[in-house]
Formats: sequence, structure tokens, C-alpha cells
Amino acid sequence: MPHPSDHSSQTTPATSSPKGSGAALEQARRDKLDRLRSLGIDPWGKRFDGVIPIASVRATGESLALPTEKPAAAVTGDTPSVAATPVPPSAATIPSSNEEGPTVRVAGRIMLLRSAGSLVFLDVADRTGRIQIMLGKKQVGPDIWKIVDCLDLGDIIGVDGRLGHSKKGELTVFAANLEFLTKSLETPPDKFHGLVDADLRQRMRYLDLIHGEGVRDRFIARSQIVAAVRRVLTTRGYLEVEGPTLQESAGGAAARPFKTHHNALDIPLVLRIALELHLKRLLVGGMDRVFELGRVYRNEGVSPRHNPEFTMLEAYEAYGDYRTMMDLAEAILVESARVAGTPTHFEWLGHTIDLTPPFRRARYDDLLAEVTGCNPSDPASVAAAASACGIQTAGRHCDIVKSDLFEARVEATLNGPIFVIDYPAAICPLTKRKADNPQIAERFELYVAGMELANAYTELNDPDLQEELFRTQLAGMADDESMARMDSDFLRALRHGMPPAGGLGIGIDRLVMFLTAAPSIRDVILFPIQRPHADS
Repeated sequence: MPHPSDHSSQTTPATSSPKGSGAALEQARRDKLDRLRSLGIDPWGKRFDGVIPIASVRATGESLALPTEKPAAAVTGDTPSVAATPVPPSAATIPSSNEEGPTVRVAGRIMLLRSAGSLVFLDVADRTGRIQIMLGKKQVGPDIWKIVDCLDLGDIIGVDGRLGHSKKGELTVFAANLEFLTKSLETPPDKFHGLVDADLRQRMRYLDLIHGEGVRDRFIARSQIVAAVRRVLTTRGYLEVEGPTLQESAGGAAARPFKTHHNALDIPLVLRIALELHLKRLLVGGMDRVFELGRVYRNEGVSPRHNPEFTMLEAYEAYGDYRTMMDLAEAILVESARVAGTPTHFEWLGHTIDLTPPFRRARYDDLLAEVTGCNPSDPASVAAAASACGIQTAGRHCDIVKSDLFEARVEATLNGPIFVIDYPAAICPLTKRKADNPQIAERFELYVAGMELANAYTELNDPDLQEELFRTQLAGMADDESMARMDSDFLRALRHGMPPAGGLGIGIDRLVMFLTAAPSIRDVILFPIQRPHADS
């Protein structure tokens, strides 16, 4: 987090972009690059062992005594780097400490640089935090001072020095040695405006991570959430596996695939749109609990909740059902929220969220009736409600119309987390039907803030019914939107016998978006897909 600096009011900030053309600014940096080389310094650095994370340095500094007021005294050449050194009003002051702290070694990028004659103040940041550095000409010596004179914002340096507090109480590393590690040849974004354009932030994510408020923390949270998901699954006996990304047919979902061609075999291939069918093959093979965290690809639109390339979790448990998967999904969400530091109650995108388990469970038809006033069992009533919303009804199956009506009217009302259970069977071709009502599929979707976060089934393991449903699904889709062709090998696997099972899918990007309160899925994907830029 940014913190107050002790920089003299007489110093000139280097954080605002200096006047001049981009070419002139780059040339000034290249001139310093040449000066470093003339000093025998490699501007691209070398191995620098023993670096202490800045967060750990700051934690150590909490135990050091703060400075107290001392009588003014003139600065002398013998002044130690952490001694009290008040100076006349006309000169800069060297920060002081009542207690000498340990010697530390830090490394990071220069985020703030101010010069005050024989003193230079820096703020250096690494992945864990930010700390003030004080470089004094007399303290580091003339050779290192020549290097100091070559510093720019954005350069990466290493510093050895004594940890202490300035007179104003700012935790500071009083440098005794400086190692130059990398020269930055580009001028960083303006201090006050930064990268405000969303397209540029995503296109130049490296700068967004350096300068964007909270951006790095969000992606650190993403890593912690993914680790939590794995931890929940592995502690429950699931094995992590890897399926093929390139496939002969895109199965497991109804989506348009990306198409490619394998030259050596001279065959068309597609990028996978789901993980499902290969994981179910493993259930047939006796791997009773399996999961994969992997990329899937759907040749579809881009929106705040969709990216054509995204990360999916799919997990399958033999001898379970969709209720088994509800318990698993709830455990994953609760643990992920804990590691991300997400509060139990919070507001997001106009919705009030309560993560207190157990989560609410409600039947699909009950929610539809509650919000729209229609009778979900009466096709005429459903059609009337749909027509009132401008939804096409003529010649369409009632369950398809119900699905469109649910999306149009119900989803936005679901604050969540809420498990919407028992879907119309016609829209669930991979799902087992309820024994007492074959028109209903044992499926749930987990919603938060009107957004689907997870999808789960009691898996269909009847090979004949599965083949019939595949054919029905393929017949109703355009060629470029379909699964390309029947996955006959998957049907063959089912005929060998897949045990009853529950299956769960969670969009990891949406999960991170939700738990970090990001407004767009593109804010939680490091490199989202974008149109080519003019200078790309």
C-alpha cells in the first residue's frame, strides 16, 4: 500500500512524466544506459541472492523503536546512516532512528524517486509491498553515487542497508550498498492518470500489475483461490488428471469450437469446449474420483462475463449424485472465500451477498413461477409469459422456451449463493432424469449476483439414452455450432459400464471475479483475448 514519504519539500518529484517527446525521454534513459556501461556496470544485472521480501522487512521493522525528538546538529561526513541528523532549514535532512535495526537486503522496482542534493529518496516495490530507501552520497561512497545518478523510475535495483525509522517515523532502509539489476527504457505511466483505459490495461498487463491499484493483489488472490480449489478436492480423495486439449470432436457442451488441422496426420481437430467426456472415460476405467483444472475454448462472443478462452474445473465422483456435488461446490466456495479474504457479507454489482453456509436450494420451476407468475407445468401459461417478454414461442419446445424465460426474468433476481435445482430434462442431454419424473433432470446451477457460477448433474450413464439425446442435440444445431460429430468412442465407453456418478463444473474466472468483486471477467484473466492493436 502507498505510505507517506519523508521527502523534503524542496525536492522535485520524478513521478510525473517530464516534458518532452517520447523519443527524447527514451534517449535520456539510453544515455544513462551508456553511462552505466562506461562505469563497468551491466545494466541488465546478475544473480542477487538473499533478497528478503519487503513485507517481511516491514514486519521486522514493527519491533523497532520509533525516533524521538533530538536537538538539532549539523550533518558531518562521519554521520552514520541511521543516526539523528537534523540540518539547517535550508538543507535536506537525513532520516534518523533511535535504534539501529538489522541489516537487510531488498530488491524491487523504483516507484518513486526524489533527489535532494546529496540525498536520494526512493520507494522500491516488490510483489509483497513497498518500502522507502535513503541513499546518502557520503554513506554509499563516490563509486556507488555515480550509479545513483543513473537511476530512473521503473529501474530494478537491489539494496543492502540498515533498517530503521526516519525522524517522521517512516520505516526506511538506509542504504550502504546498491546493485543495479535492470534498466527500464520506457517511461512509466503518469503518476496521477496511470493506465485508465481498460483496453490498454489488459493489453499491457505488465504495466497494470506494476501501477494499477489492487491489480496485483487480485491476481495473487486468484492463485490462492486455485490452490484452495485443489486442496478441497485432493483432501476428499480426488485425483488431478489432464485430458487432451486437441480433440477430434468437441463434446460435453453445446458451443461453437475453434477448428484447426493436424498436418502430419492430415486430420481436422478442434480445441476442446469442455472437459467432461474424457473425465467420464476415466470413471469407466475405475478412477472413481477425478478432476481437471484446465483451459477450454469456445468460439463465441466477448462480454464482462465471457472470454473465448477460460479456465474450467470439472470434477466427477463415482457413486455420488448432484446432491453430492452441491456439498462439494459449497465447500469449494467457502474455502476459496476464506483464502481470498472475502467477507461473509458484501455488496457486488447491486446484489447483497451472504456466504454463510448452507446455501439456499430452490427448484427451477418454483423460482420461475414465483418471479413470472406463470404455471411452469402448463405450456400455454409459459408461452404467454414468454411472449410478454418478447421471446419467440412458435414451433419451439416448451422447455426451451422456459429456459429463455428463466434467463430473461429469473436469473437477475438471484442474489445467492443459491442452488437452482431440478431443471427441465429437454435442456440437459447429459443428465440423469428423476426416477419419479423423467421430465425433470437431476441438475443444479449455483448462482451468485445473477451469474451462473457452477453447473452439476447426476450423470447420465445409460449408453442407449445418451446416444439418442446426442442425436437429438446434433439435429437441432447448425454445423458450425455443433459438437461436430457423434463421439462414438465415448458411447462405447459407456457401454462398458460407467458407475452412477455426480459431476461438477465451475468457471474459475467467474469464481475469482466474484470473490475479488471484480466488475468484469477480463479483470481476473491476465491476458484476455483482444483485437490486434495498431502497433502490435
